[in-house]
Amino acid sequence: MKKTQAIFLFLTGLLFFGFTPKNNQDEVKDYLNVPGPLTFDKTDYNLTWSSHPSDIYYMQEYIPKGDNIDKFKNMVLLNVIASDSLKLEAVVALKLAELTKLQKENPVIQFKSYDNSNTGEHIIDFLLSANEPDGKHLSFVERNVYRYKYFVDKSGQKGILLFGVSTRAYGHDIYKFFSDLKEHRTEIIPKVGDFSVPEITLTK
Repeated sequence: MKKTQAIFLFLTGLLFFGFTPKNNQDEVKDYLNVPGPLTFDKTDYNLTWSSHPSDIYYMQEYIPKGDNIDKFKNMVLLNVIASDSLKLEAVVALKLAELTKLQKENPVIQFKSYDNSNTGEHIIDFLLSANEPDGKHLSFVERNVYRYKYFVDKSGQKGILLFGVSTRAYGHDIYKFFSDLKEHRTEIIPKVGDFSVPEITLTK
């Protein structure tokens, strides 16, 4: 995969992360060399799926014990693109433009962005959905909080890192999901922003 293709995948493909079923792997490689599990909001998340589709692009997904990668309820992820020429503002702007476009076709989609002027980091909070085959009912809804930041790994490699937290509800649980989200939506934002992202070392 060429560098431009990898960057495009990082910018656009992550919007739909989780919508494509993934085959479970017997051995999942830790490309980022991050000690696990990752603990977020008092829950341990174990590395369950990873991919290194190009020389500069890395994807890792973590779920709690007992959850299912193909039909998860809770997930955290670390995604990295190793490029010192990619600007954080451009990544955020493109993601917001994509969400704006999708929202015109799907009224369920909602989003809001937050900038931290002290750190230069950005957070996008967005809600996605997928329909049942009949197109009349929701199959699931997915709430994502993505935090974008620059990084430098231990070898000096620079790039952009995405730390994300995703929650899903399926079927009849969707109604309670929306009710809880309306009441508690802002609570997770500072938790994502304050999360101590572990140091990474990219595996070439």
